[in-house]
Amino acid sequence: MIKAMPVAILAGGLATRLRPVTEKIPKSLVEVAGRPFLARQLEWLRGQGIERVVLCVGHLGEQIQAAFGDGAGWGLRLEYSFDGPRLLGTGGAIRRALDRLGPEFFVMYGDSYLPVPFAPVAEAFARSGRPALMTVYANEGRYDTSNVWLEGGEIKRYDKRDRLPQMRHIDFGFCVFRDSVFQSLPPDTPADLADLLRDLAARQQLAGYEVRQRFYEIGSPAGLAELDQLFRSGALPPSTINH
Repeated sequence: MIKAMPVAILAGGLATRLRPVTEKIPKSLVEVAGRPFLARQLEWLRGQGIERVVLCVGHLGEQIQAAFGDGAGWGLRLEYSFDGPRLLGTGGAIRRALDRLGPEFFVMYGDSYLPVPFAPVAEAFARSGRPALMTVYANEGRYDTSNVWLEGGEIKRYDKRDRLPQMRHIDFGFCVFRDSVFQSLPPDTPADLADLLRDLAARQQLAGYEVRQRFYEIGSPAGLAELDQLFRSGALPPSTINH
């Protein structure tokens, strides 16, 4: 099942929090322990059995394509979906890439390093019978503001703006979708994936899967510095985490 499902990496943002570094290079090419961050992501994906990745790119995306090409050097098949003349946001970018993604696919962010096994997530999605699944982590407000109310294994509420006391989990940044979720979005129109997920949760169409390993990110200078140190110290060897 894993091999048949591609991963969409959302890598089209402006990365304003990492400026001035990202004024000249996209966030995916920012170095983490001496290597472009995207290389770290692709190595993990390949280790999880993924064979195809669709990079949804916008700001300076041509640099990513020039650096990584067709993905052969990472044992993967890379494809590129460019936003076009205006940035489409996370939801709009996926809508634009649907023809490349197929009927079912994973989605993750271009600034996230998520050391969790993919197979159990895919299996939970298949069992759920729902068109979307969100992985969540028992954050308790530690790494960012919690935004998920998970109860009895069910996502009762997801909202990044209207926070409730019951929200003790956080969106882990790794989802599984059927393409039907995005078909209703108008093509080439900006849309936010968070809004779509919020609405799916409200309609009880969003399955939940709790992971135990925390997430890492390079979207902020502090997150970048932490992940750089962890790779340099050998605390995050890609071949051994959660295997």
